[in-house]
Amino acid sequence: MAEKRSSLRAQALGISQKAFERLMADEQRAQWVAQAVGRVQRGKKALDRGQEELMRALQLAVRSDFGKVSKQLSSLKRRTRELEERLDRLLKPPPGD
Repeated sequence: MAEKRSSLRAQALGISQKAFERLMADEQRAQWVAQAVGRVQRGKKALDRGQEELMRALQLAVRSDFGKVSKQLSSLKRRTRELEERLDRLLKPPPGD
C-alpha cells in the first residue's frame, strides 16, 4: 500500500512539474503568473491586516497575541520546573539520615 501511494505521489509530482514547465515556457505568461501571484499575496496581507484590526476593535485575541502568550507560558513552565527541582533538592534528606 505504501509503495502504491509513493508511486502515485511520484506520478503526480511528475505531471505537475511538466504542467508547470509548460506554463512557464512562455516568458510573457510566466510574467503574468508572477504578477497574479504578487497581487494575491498583497491582497492576503491586506485581508490579514483588516482582520487583525477588526479583531482588536472587538477586543478579541489575534494570532500574534497567541504567539506571545505561548512564549510566556513556555517560559513559566520552564521556570516552574526549575523551582520544583530546587525545592526537591532542598527538601531531600541529607545522606545518612
